[in-house]
Amino acid sequence: MTQTIEFYDTTLRDGTQAENFDLSVGDKVRITRELDKFGIDYIEGGWPGSNPKAVEYFEKMKNVELKHAKLAAFGSTRHFSNPPEKDNNLQALLAAQTPAVTIFGKSWDIHVRDALRIKLEDNLQIIEDSLAYLRPHVRHLIYDAEHFFDGFKKNREYCLATLGQAIKGGAETLALCDTNGGTLPHEIIPIFERVQQFIKEQGSDVALGIHPHNDSETAVGNALIAISSGATQVQGTINGYGERCGNGNLTSIIPSVIFKMGLQAEVGNNMDKLYSTSRLVNELANLPHNRYQPYVGESAFAHKGGVHVNAVKRNPLTYEHIAPEKVGNIRRILISEQSGKSNVLHKAEKYGIKLDANDPAMSRIIKELKALENKGFQYEGAEASFELLMRKAMGNQPEFFVLEGFRVMNNKHRMDSPPFTEATIRLSVDGNEEHTASMGEGPVNALDKAMRKALLRFYPRLEEMELIDYKVRVLSGQHGTSAKVRVLVESRDKTAHWGTVGVSINIIEASWQALVDAINYKLMKDEQESS
Repeated sequence: MTQTIEFYDTTLRDGTQAENFDLSVGDKVRITRELDKFGIDYIEGGWPGSNPKAVEYFEKMKNVELKHAKLAAFGSTRHFSNPPEKDNNLQALLAAQTPAVTIFGKSWDIHVRDALRIKLEDNLQIIEDSLAYLRPHVRHLIYDAEHFFDGFKKNREYCLATLGQAIKGGAETLALCDTNGGTLPHEIIPIFERVQQFIKEQGSDVALGIHPHNDSETAVGNALIAISSGATQVQGTINGYGERCGNGNLTSIIPSVIFKMGLQAEVGNNMDKLYSTSRLVNELANLPHNRYQPYVGESAFAHKGGVHVNAVKRNPLTYEHIAPEKVGNIRRILISEQSGKSNVLHKAEKYGIKLDANDPAMSRIIKELKALENKGFQYEGAEASFELLMRKAMGNQPEFFVLEGFRVMNNKHRMDSPPFTEATIRLSVDGNEEHTASMGEGPVNALDKAMRKALLRFYPRLEEMELIDYKVRVLSGQHGTSAKVRVLVESRDKTAHWGTVGVSINIIEASWQALVDAINYKLMKDEQESS
């Protein structure tokens, strides 16, 4: 019988301990709904009573119906001085009214002595009676054995004894935690084997799970080895967010379990939602996407060298370990100075441009590409600019407007007040000149607003376009403040988003180039849709 794996997500609790990672209550509810749709089995919502946001979240979730996932409240064993029925932590867990409760206890004797400052036997007692008190009130009871692997290495008999007490208390799953993230993959197997032997000695059929952290860059590997050793539950976070170096990354663990290990899980029915789930968490946390992330990164299925492109077009398996569509991602053929005709032809096909390998425009495109990249242009994050370059080289790019001139003014009169920024611009559309000005939050914003203001009379649909990201990179620091810079702009409208690029020793000029490409791309796209 094929092994079934439970995926336990703790993004909303452990993930939010990451530096610069923060979610509103509304964000947490939205992510919970999406994780449920994705097929996650357990969603850990937080520690009830720890802060007002956690209290509000669990209150809101009482009115949210989940189709598959079981919401879990998280907390610790009781305080030694409190009986279970008078322990505020345990009462808060029950007040959350979740179908699952996860509590953690100390496995490592050094933590019992130095952190809890109680006797080793007292720690065993609070593990058992905390779980025993909760057991009649919840459908699913999970015990997180904190610092288990470190504790096992230092005092295995005591570490196993803590699990024995958790079993007596009624835990249905024991999650072994690599809390400090220092365990290496080769250490997992013998420890799991000893734990499994111990569980049999107890006459129990309790399930085993793993909760890995990534301080040694081994969290994903440790999770997969634990599964191959018999673990049936993996606790982790979307995109690996978590304290210090993060938790086990579910966006890497899940596809490896489903596609590489051939095991069953509810998420296996929705793997094409993996990419969008990963992006949603990043967007709501207002954090950039890691383009190099396996499976869900923008570069995960990106091909740059001409030899690779040729091979991938013939058979994707030559340079891809799985089809990107399986996880909701896409294959990307990059354009760079290493590119050959294969890359350009692939892009032409993607853009709907009829281009033959022997077309004279091909040599013009490659020559222009290499000349521009020699100046510092890059098109890997600016495919809209490259499509415009191709169409211009082929002579089929419309001229939507002509710049007559622009001026940007920054005035600062007092040190304790922000600068005053204004941009003026003159341009013409089909011989009709427009001269306008606009104030902005900085020179680029002012220039962007002035250009749109001038063009809206001719192209009303520019109203729906917005700039969503703006990046500047110094290409060489050897010239100090006169160094050349590259500007990347990301824009979007109601149906798409696209990137454009500009390069100059003048940051305003580089920004202008990227902004002009962004608007030209939008106008070209609108023209194609209407024709």
